[in-house]
Amino acid sequence: MNEPLLRAMAHANMTAPQLARAVGVDPKTIGRWLNDPTRVPHARHRAATSRALDEEETVLWPSVQALVKSGPDRELMQMYPYRSAAPASLWRQLIHRAEHELVFAGYTNYFLWLEHSSFGDLLRKKAAAGCRIRFLLGDPASPVTRQREMEEDVPLTLSTRIEVTLSELAKLRDTPQIETRYETGHVSLSVFRFDQDMIVTPLLPGRIGHDAPMMHLRRCQDDGVFDRFAGHIEDLWSKGRDVWNLEVQHAEA
Repeated sequence: MNEPLLRAMAHANMTAPQLARAVGVDPKTIGRWLNDPTRVPHARHRAATSRALDEEETVLWPSVQALVKSGPDRELMQMYPYRSAAPASLWRQLIHRAEHELVFAGYTNYFLWLEHSSFGDLLRKKAAAGCRIRFLLGDPASPVTRQREMEEDVPLTLSTRIEVTLSELAKLRDTPQIETRYETGHVSLSVFRFDQDMIVTPLLPGRIGHDAPMMHLRRCQDDGVFDRFAGHIEDLWSKGRDVWNLEVQHAEA
């Protein structure tokens, strides 16, 4: 039995006939997919099923990754032309599954609060369970931020989005395990880590975050693509300035 496919159908509250209509196949085909976990559908049917169930192909058919990847690129689980094209469930699952480390190195991280209800409560629970949580934000007063704002030229400015995130993080300021620092070295490259999974979005000039291409990576080797991006963020973190210490310094000045 293909348990991941069965779970995804249950989560989506979709029967085999309903999924068959959405994908454009006979219901008996869905039955064969469910009964034989080694059966891998054609690429277009996998893609249609992924959209219908709001789940990644590599989750529904884990063997797909092994079939198409054999070298260092096996760490690439999925590629999306836009961040907004990824299943909404992906972010939820990665955040919920992480037990040891969450890193949110988006320049504003604004969308996290917008797209995930009770996100602050979830972070508190993760921190209480021992998960280390780090936010690496762009400095809203930095010339780097101002330059990026000129390129984006949108009403909801980069610095405004950062301030929204800061206001939400202020509510978690005294929560152990949650840290926040300023840096600007990731202005064009957002990296989000969830234990051994990672989402990377290289930002294009003049575009905002949801228009960025997006890669879902999973660590499979030493010094692979995953480790390279992780090392980049650790380097920026070591150079970053603690947000709350800066506030105290400014208040005392």
